[in-house]
Amino acid sequence: MLHSLELAREQLADYFPVKLEELTVVLHRSTTSLSLARPVVPLAWFATAPAARRYLAGWASRHELHMLDPAALDGRASGVPGSREMLELTATALYARRVITESNRDLPRRSGPGRLRAELRWAWLLEGAARWFAGQTEYARPAIVRRLREGGRPSFPPGVRDAVLLGGTVIDLLAQEQGERAAAAFACRLDRDGPRRALVDAFDGRPIVRTEEAWRTHLNRLVAAG
Repeated sequence: MLHSLELAREQLADYFPVKLEELTVVLHRSTTSLSLARPVVPLAWFATAPAARRYLAGWASRHELHMLDPAALDGRASGVPGSREMLELTATALYARRVITESNRDLPRRSGPGRLRAELRWAWLLEGAARWFAGQTEYARPAIVRRLREGGRPSFPPGVRDAVLLGGTVIDLLAQEQGERAAAAFACRLDRDGPRRALVDAFDGRPIVRTEEAWRTHLNRLVAAG
């Protein structure tokens, strides 16, 4: 796990301006231990779509990454393809989220209501970019299939409940159309006019309805790929 974090540190340095130093990783043997250490985690589970909850297996704070240990992650995996692989990338996704939030020039630096509002409004971007650059989105197809079957039509951009699972698909579409560096640059800004304006600019001025159509087609391709 520590080796994977070091590799992630080197890879993310190619895309993001911030390198994190002296970050402590705290491993927990159970969800109970994780929840006691980070009481926000049960709230996050409640706010996340059921298809994605098992993949929210840790929490990134300013100086620490709290997460389930490898044995607990293995026990949390379902039997569908990609589940274990996604959970094995938990540490990388948490680290990527810290790098991305520190690199984002428009996210309030201090904890408080302003930062919380921003993180909720832009959860699809922050979570999506972290999980895409960590490699989790590559393995998410079965979970996405479950989400689309169980949860109804998702909004665009995805809401808070879908940020963990579907946020990465928006970044995936952007990386395919504009390149990985454009996706990284997109994750480093929060447009003052809101997510929809940001998406218009990110996709070279394409109307938001056209980008939404392209995203839903992209989701359908992901689902059909298996």
